[in-house]
Amino acid sequence: MILFILALAIGVGVGFYLPWQIPLIYSKYVSIAIVAALDSLFGGLRAELENNFDNRVFISGFMLNAVIAAFFAYIGDRLGLDLYLAAVVVFGTRIFQNLAIMRRLILNNYLKSRERK
Repeated sequence: MILFILALAIGVGVGFYLPWQIPLIYSKYVSIAIVAALDSLFGGLRAELENNFDNRVFISGFMLNAVIAAFFAYIGDRLGLDLYLAAVVVFGTRIFQNLAIMRRLILNNYLKSRERK
C-alpha cells in the first residue's frame, strides 16, 4: 500500500512541474477518470483500514472505474447528454461514504488504543 501512496505522490509532484496541458476537448474525460481513480484510491485505503485489502481488486477497480467513467462521458457526448454527471454523482457519493467509514474506523481504533492504556 505504501508503494501506491509513494507512486501517487511522485505522480502529483511530476504533474505540477511538467508544462503539459490537457486539450479542452479531453478535459471532461480526464476529469471523470480522475474522480473515478480517487474513488478507487479511497476504497483501497478503506479496505486497508479494515484489513481487507487485495492488490488485484484494487488495481482492477482502479483501471475499470476510470475506463467505464470515461466511456460514460464519451457515450454522453455522442448522445448530446451530460451522462458524465451521473458518474460524478456516483463516484462523489462513494468517496464521501468511504471517507465517513474511514473516519469511524480511525476514531474507533484510536478510542480502543486509549482504553488499553
